[in-house]
Amino acid sequence: MLGNSYDSQVCSISRTLELVGERWSLLIIRNAAFAGMTRFGQFRRSLGIATNVLQSRLDGFVEAGLMERRPTREQPSTAEYVLTRKGHDLVPALVALTAWGDRWAAPDGPPIIYHHTGCGGTVAPQLTCTTCGALADPTQVEAHPGPGMPEERAAVIRRRLAAN
Repeated sequence: MLGNSYDSQVCSISRTLELVGERWSLLIIRNAAFAGMTRFGQFRRSLGIATNVLQSRLDGFVEAGLMERRPTREQPSTAEYVLTRKGHDLVPALVALTAWGDRWAAPDGPPIIYHHTGCGGTVAPQLTCTTCGALADPTQVEAHPGPGMPEERAAVIRRRLAAN
């Protein structure tokens, strides 16, 4: 969707940006996840997006498996776009972006507050260590090579980490 290929980056962030890295994409996903929108016209009216841009994004989401295109019950010739599990898995990223925006770009306070439907509590993103359960300060997070990193790049990262 970005019009560039970031394959040489060997990075999940860049690969994700290929799918949802332009402003309309995240707003469409937001409206599907939190406002229950499924229809082309709903997205179009709420966002004021050009029809060709919207259709391109929706087609890309279907192709990438973020949404399914289904015929509506009322008018089988009309499609609705429904988030898949893969699409719903973007919700934590949206909540994290919202929290950052609430802190740094919302002078009058948060315009939206997310609540857990199970208990009504407020939902917030957190960096949690999977080993000890501690909440990690963002300055305490290091990037280490994973199994998908080519060895020559992994070696460079390991050397940089060892030097610090």
